[in-house]
This record gives sequence, structure tokens and C-alpha cells, in this order.
Amino acid sequence: MLVPDPKTVRTLLTRYASLRIAQAERESQARARELADVSYTLCVMMCTTDVREAVARADALLPAADCADPHGEGTLPLAG
Repeated sequence: MLVPDPKTVRTLLTRYASLRIAQAERESQARARELADVSYTLCVMMCTTDVREAVARADALLPAADCADPHGEGTLPLAG
């Protein structure tokens, strides 16, 4: 099984979280489309069709990647 690049996953999770917050604060069609695109990409990378599952899998992947990379940044869990 291929493992996605942790930096790319972290970037997607950050973008996903930012878009979710922005959309909750003020809805926008353009933001909704971008959120849908980021959600889809995250699902594809994490081999699932459910964005909540994709976030959970990505969240589980990152701490393991940080342990393997001594220069990795600490992460806060996004799924819970």
C-alpha cells in the first residue's frame, strides 16, 4: 500500500480545517466548492469515500510520520 506524503497530507488537513472554519463563519459558494475539492482530494489520498474517515486516517498517519522525521512539526489531532 502506498503511503501519502505527510507534508502534503498536513497541508490538505490545514486547508480543510481553514475552509471549514471560514465556511461556518460566512458561507460562500466559492468556498463551498473549494471545500468540496479539498475534501475529495483528502478522501482519495486516504483511500476512503467519507471525509470524516479521511481526516481520522490522516490524523493517525501524521504522528507516525513525525516520529520517523526528527525535524517534523508537532501536530494537533483534527479528528475526535
